[in-house]
Amino acid sequence: MSDKKYTRKHKQVKVEERGHWASKVEFLLAVAGNVVGLGNVWRFPYLCYKNGGGAFLVPYLVFVVTCGVPLFLLETTIGQFTQEGSITCWRKLCPLAEGISYGGLLILSYSCMTYSIILSWSLLYLVFSFSSQLPWASCNNYWNTDDCIDFSTQNKTFDWTNQTNTTTAATEFWELRVLAISGGIEEIGSIRWEVMLCLIAVWIICYFCIWKGVRSTGKVVYFTATFPYVMLVILLIRGLSLPGASQGVLFYLLPEPSRLTDPQVWMEAGAQVFFSYSIGVGSLIVLGSYNNYNNNCYKDCLWLCLLNSGTSVVAGFAVFSVLGFMAHKQGVPIEYVAESGPGLAFIAYPQAVAMMPFPQLWSVCFFVMLFLLGLDTQFVMMEVVMTSIIDTFPMVMRRAGRRERFLLLFCIMCFFSQLVMISEGCFVFQLFDYYACNGACILFLCVFEALALGWIFGAERLYGIIKDMTGVNANPFFKICWLFLTPLVSLGSFICSLVEYEPLTFNHWYMYPTWAYVLGWVLALSSILLVPGWALYKLGTGTGNLSQRFHHLCQSDPDCSPTQKRETELQRIREEDL
Repeated sequence: MSDKKYTRKHKQVKVEERGHWASKVEFLLAVAGNVVGLGNVWRFPYLCYKNGGGAFLVPYLVFVVTCGVPLFLLETTIGQFTQEGSITCWRKLCPLAEGISYGGLLILSYSCMTYSIILSWSLLYLVFSFSSQLPWASCNNYWNTDDCIDFSTQNKTFDWTNQTNTTTAATEFWELRVLAISGGIEEIGSIRWEVMLCLIAVWIICYFCIWKGVRSTGKVVYFTATFPYVMLVILLIRGLSLPGASQGVLFYLLPEPSRLTDPQVWMEAGAQVFFSYSIGVGSLIVLGSYNNYNNNCYKDCLWLCLLNSGTSVVAGFAVFSVLGFMAHKQGVPIEYVAESGPGLAFIAYPQAVAMMPFPQLWSVCFFVMLFLLGLDTQFVMMEVVMTSIIDTFPMVMRRAGRRERFLLLFCIMCFFSQLVMISEGCFVFQLFDYYACNGACILFLCVFEALALGWIFGAERLYGIIKDMTGVNANPFFKICWLFLTPLVSLGSFICSLVEYEPLTFNHWYMYPTWAYVLGWVLALSSILLVPGWALYKLGTGTGNLSQRFHHLCQSDPDCSPTQKRETELQRIREEDL
């Protein structure tokens, strides 16, 4: 009888293993899928064109070298070293800075909601791409106004530049059919049911991509991280073969060295690097934590950073060759058709595609690429949130079925929180995207991340950890970055972003009410204040005097030594062999 009781009790406390990537390829594809996202296609090319063409690469590379690559390597290293999610990783390395993990997870939660909205729009456009005639190709639809211009029926001499009250068919489809823009944020209106159905589909897809952790995520990325490159190559070849493509490429890369004196150019370069490299929010910590202890993360990080930046440059050729074709067909300078963000993805590029032969084919290719680029970034962000929480409460969350139920709860909560974002207009969506996921928030986290790990945990210790895990001596330049360049450059960028702050506007004409701006700043500060707030809380609630508490919170866990980690890894390998 007692044996049965013991067995039942033993089963109750039994937890599932955390697991590892099944192969190195899965790790590389997961990280590539996370860092190579929508920003590489719809943000970098426009920023490059807008901020001096080839000259923009100078500030971009400065931020890549001083912040992007060093922080990318730093986060991947501590994840692989601790084998923990972002919360418990910081708790072991530097408890005083644990608030960085909470701030990063909050930004990721906000990003999950905004990113899935973009995915639902992409999915909706993909569905419409199978129509016999693309709905954004003509002005003969019920939502079109008298101001709509159908370029398929206009000759090249149409003076588009002198038309102040006209809009394109693609613009009206986006604003009147998809978004149904209302008069302002106060006019919530009804939910766009088509977008809602696409949003449900997005959450279902993401749920089943990660519901089994790295066991399912590692298999899905074989498709989601590679197929967008197939689409990108197809679109690149097609774009470069179009008339006017050379004009677009020239505008994309033509250097303007005088722009390098503009602080705004440097700020936008920095923001692009921090966003596209997915640093500061804990994503790389979690993805690296599923590696084996002796994985050569040093070499992996260098190649992945090169892949990320290289993809951005190549995507620029694919995008601007098509925009050059569009400008050529309309007979206007390319600055009249160049857009960034949703304006590029859902107005400019679809309008250009509608002018090509076989427009449905190219539309399907583009939106499949866009959807998959965003999809793996989305489910990796969800996996980061899940892993970090599960690692914090392993005895509770790693029991059979607990992960799946908690993930389902997370998806449902996010979905219902998004209903206000898919009502008429996208005012609430832009508010979240501009403030809650703001680059200044990430910059702030990165400043303290570099200070905590470079100065408190120790850059020299990090250097030794890389040597112990990989057998490779990292370039000493990284120590200089972790100690000086990265925190200084990040702090300078953060201060400049506050000084150059401009209130959010919608479509360059709508000013939000005061209460909306207050809400926006509350969303931004919600992640920023977690860093000093958590440190002050721990300093105020610990034992001993203030100096003793501070000293204790700056001490890493005794288990966080290369010798101890190596022994743990050997024990794990022995158990797997048995």
